[in-house]
Amino acid sequence: MSRLALILCFTLSAALQAQSLAVRAEALHTAAGPVITDGVVLIQNGKITAVGKASDVKVPSGLTVKRVKVAIPGIVDGRSTVGLSGLLNQPHDQDQLETSAPMQPELRAMDAYNGRDPLVSYVRSLGVTTVHTGHGPGALISGQTFVVKTDATEVTRGVLKPQAMVAATLGDGARAREASKAPGTRAKQIAMLRGELVAAQEYAKKLKDSDKGKEPARDLRKEVMAQVLQKEVPLLVTAHRAQDILSLLRLAKEFDLDIVLDGGAEAYLVLDELKAARVPVILHPTMSRAFGDMENLSLETAAKLQAAGIPFSFQSGFEGYVPKTRVVLWEAAMAAANGLGFEDTLRALTLAPAKLLGVADRVGSLEAGKDGDVALFDGDPFEYTTHCVGTVINGVLVSAGEETR
Repeated sequence: MSRLALILCFTLSAALQAQSLAVRAEALHTAAGPVITDGVVLIQNGKITAVGKASDVKVPSGLTVKRVKVAIPGIVDGRSTVGLSGLLNQPHDQDQLETSAPMQPELRAMDAYNGRDPLVSYVRSLGVTTVHTGHGPGALISGQTFVVKTDATEVTRGVLKPQAMVAATLGDGARAREASKAPGTRAKQIAMLRGELVAAQEYAKKLKDSDKGKEPARDLRKEVMAQVLQKEVPLLVTAHRAQDILSLLRLAKEFDLDIVLDGGAEAYLVLDELKAARVPVILHPTMSRAFGDMENLSLETAAKLQAAGIPFSFQSGFEGYVPKTRVVLWEAAMAAANGLGFEDTLRALTLAPAKLLGVADRVGSLEAGKDGDVALFDGDPFEYTTHCVGTVINGVLVSAGEETR
């Protein structure tokens, strides 16, 4: 064997070893079943190969064993702008919102994501292993979102879903900043969205009916909205007022769209309508400031969504001030303290967003065959005094928790 081959073999062996780890926890919460006392998660080559009681899971000799009090699946942040909104809060690291036009569905989140921004490592140090991030609220259609692992400094290496949703906004957040620009009212917002969908319908029909070589010129904007119409990509709509949520439901019914409600400060007022329409909710951060469209938010909305049987998940969302993001773990903890309970909160932080985002085959629970993503704590993860003492992604300890102490 040549020297180069030996080096390559050694490098590959080291990489595989780095992706193999056993986590032993006094309390192991899998999000797929009951808590396991003195449990073990065995990760080999980046994938979970066994989960169970320490007495039942054989750990290969020589494998590193990380011992902790509590382990849960890697946290999945249901809605964020990290990677596009940077830590410094300066124009050069704020790419979550393009303000040159009210509707720009063609903007791809991947094209603006910076996995090296300190804000990404900050949330990773708190147990967040996967984020649904991208263009944020603030425009009628702000752009696309995608799903990525938080250890990916080069974006294509960690992408789980390159095009997750198309982000839109209704209500005060979608109003034009200049009085002479559109949209200026709620009726105008719906009319503009309706017009955009009709134009996409006509574009898709022309493509279908055209002879080969005579198709209309490519239109990136209409292509994306055609994907929404064909239910290839959901429309993620930030709306807080009950009236805006109901307008959204009517629009979705008119065009037969797959929609996801983002925010939903007054969702508790329209639970029956949301359930009948089978619309999942990515709930606003529990501790958001109650003003404007969010003035009627409630700390108990998560518990009410759970009781109504409406699928939902938590999110860190977007903040206009440093450090530009909330911590989804702490937002979930407040919901746990306001009627939701531990197990339901854990699922809404892990498996529920993974299912909502269509990546539950990879992440969201500790089960054999899934990615080796685990968040490690020195106590109850929903207690404020608890520390995240480690974050594991694909079997690699990517954060040892120093940033959280």
